[in-house]
Amino acid sequence: MKPSCLVLETGEIFPGYSFKGKPQAGEVVFNTSHTGYEEIATDPSYYSQILVMTAPLQGNYGVSDRFWESHKIWIKGFVCLEMQNTSRQHGWLERLKSYDVPTLSHVDTRQLVLRLRDKGVVWGAIVPLSKKSKKEALNLIKITKKSQIKDWTQLVSTQKIQNYKGKKRNGLKIAFVDFGSKQNILREVLKRTSEVSIFPSRLSSLKEIKKWKPDGLLLSNGPGDPRDVKEGTELVKGLLNWRFIFGICMGHQILAQALGSKTYKLKFGHRGSNHPIRDSLLDKVYMSAQNHGYVIQPGTLPEDVEVSHVNLNDNTIAGIFSKKHKCLGVQFHPENHPGPRDSLALFDFFIKQSKNFNKKSSK
Repeated sequence: MKPSCLVLETGEIFPGYSFKGKPQAGEVVFNTSHTGYEEIATDPSYYSQILVMTAPLQGNYGVSDRFWESHKIWIKGFVCLEMQNTSRQHGWLERLKSYDVPTLSHVDTRQLVLRLRDKGVVWGAIVPLSKKSKKEALNLIKITKKSQIKDWTQLVSTQKIQNYKGKKRNGLKIAFVDFGSKQNILREVLKRTSEVSIFPSRLSSLKEIKKWKPDGLLLSNGPGDPRDVKEGTELVKGLLNWRFIFGICMGHQILAQALGSKTYKLKFGHRGSNHPIRDSLLDKVYMSAQNHGYVIQPGTLPEDVEVSHVNLNDNTIAGIFSKKHKCLGVQFHPENHPGPRDSLALFDFFIKQSKNFNKKSSK
């Protein structure tokens, strides 16, 4: 291990020890989940972020490819209090090394998280500890931010249409618009449908999607600021009222913008698996998994769109529903179901609404 540090763009330095991985810069965010380091790091929504885990020990239960949410690790750094690194168990550390992700341990993560919570998330960089650390880190942050394109969903979305056979022989066909999706969303949709086609959010046209003749539309999660996803928003505008739409996380934000609403950035975001939700559609309260830094701005929704879900931690908008526009959006991840399975019913609700929409359309 080598003495290294995390330097925030505001100047604060958090020392620790790194194992391997080239210096990296990204937005520094924290996650309050006690487990799930593999699922979190492979979620495309974490693109260009340095991840701080609040649970003290990481890598303690090993690794398994079947828990990955995509084909690679997307985070730019992994920060924790202690990383499992023994002869018996060091699998997670080795995975991070293989993707050149710098791992910083022995960090006072409590102090770091309090800083992010009280003053808001900022960019940072993990670099070797020296007298030049601050200068090197700030320069790396500047270069990295300058090289970024605004719409991050373009960098994580699939680049070609992908087709999958579902588990229901006589089920619906669902068009899946990809902004940087988790695999578990696809798994849950496949359980309930006969066929799913994933369309790249930027490279697909309205004509292509409509030509496939789906029975319903799903908008996936993804990284970055929804206000920068202009092409995706225009695509969804053209799909409104054509089929029932279900948006998850970024897909929910894009749906809201297509309906005429606005989004804004939270001070430190919602990232973890213990966020309580009040759901007026299913008439219940349950725990949810969340990973986002932006939400819908109150008072900007059209009158014909209702707030269907509320985050009980801070009363932010966590879901919208419209009978007129035939759509549902949730800010959290129902496919992650830490409740453990309460929010899975939203996928059943989506399928039911899609069937009802198609019955009415055929009359």
